[in-house]
Amino acid sequence: MDANKVTFFTDAVTRPVNVMVVADTHLYTDDERGKPYHEFSGRMAKAYNTTTHFETGQPTNPEKSFQAALARANSNEVDLLALVGDIFSFPSEAAIDWVSQQLESVDMPWLYIAGNHDWHYEGMEGSLEQLRADWIERRLKPMYQDHHPLMAAYDILGIRFLAIDNSHYQILPQQLEFFRAQVRSGVPLVLLVHIPLYAPGRPMGFGCGHPKWGAATDRNYKIERRPKWPDTGHTQTTIDFHREVFDAESNQLLGIFAGHIHRQSLDVVNGVPQFVTNANAYGAYMDVHFVPRT
Repeated sequence: MDANKVTFFTDAVTRPVNVMVVADTHLYTDDERGKPYHEFSGRMAKAYNTTTHFETGQPTNPEKSFQAALARANSNEVDLLALVGDIFSFPSEAAIDWVSQQLESVDMPWLYIAGNHDWHYEGMEGSLEQLRADWIERRLKPMYQDHHPLMAAYDILGIRFLAIDNSHYQILPQQLEFFRAQVRSGVPLVLLVHIPLYAPGRPMGFGCGHPKWGAATDRNYKIERRPKWPDTGHTQTTIDFHREVFDAESNQLLGIFAGHIHRQSLDVVNGVPQFVTNANAYGAYMDVHFVPRT
């Protein structure tokens, strides 16, 4: 790993495979269609209007950052563009339409999984699982290109990229079975999630599988105006998923990529590396290269 460039040397590929990982753009564009939802979108509509570029220190904004990432992907022979959540600050029709239009210009396959803000209108009643399902169907559906929104596989030049939605911090039984089936396939895998999987010593932001995740450690439910995490903590399915991911053979599960925390990081657990990218709202992205081992 060199700054925001990651290189794998692997027998899984016969020629270099280039991937760009983008997360946490937090687009807030809205229009007349969003007026009925202003009571639910107001806080996040103000959160990232102006940002500071992660490299230059100059002022920027989410739209400029997203367009710059797409331009870089087009000019760098990227084989897959992976959008790993919180591309939107709330499910604005205007922002989703704008992103869909921008993606028409890319020259490579792309995938999308939702982040916890993409489908969340703050203060709207309903469980997180219900709200996610509702707003995926009502707004985000075009982003999935007819793939299953909660779990999908994308085969790119010998590597299978698994997009699994953990944007409400939990894993569903069908997602665990999907992952198990992919492991049984024997195909080289890369796992893409929005919320990082817990690694020893990491704080609650690495919340998928964190042993202390639950109501007692939920500090943000009031400001985010959402249901509090459950008193019982993670489901057994989520715990099993976390364990089985890091029990996978490292020569099959090449790595994990996530966003959510707006800070770049690297952890290695049982030989499996997990990379977290800095936020695209600040112009950041992660360049990932899979190079044949010689």
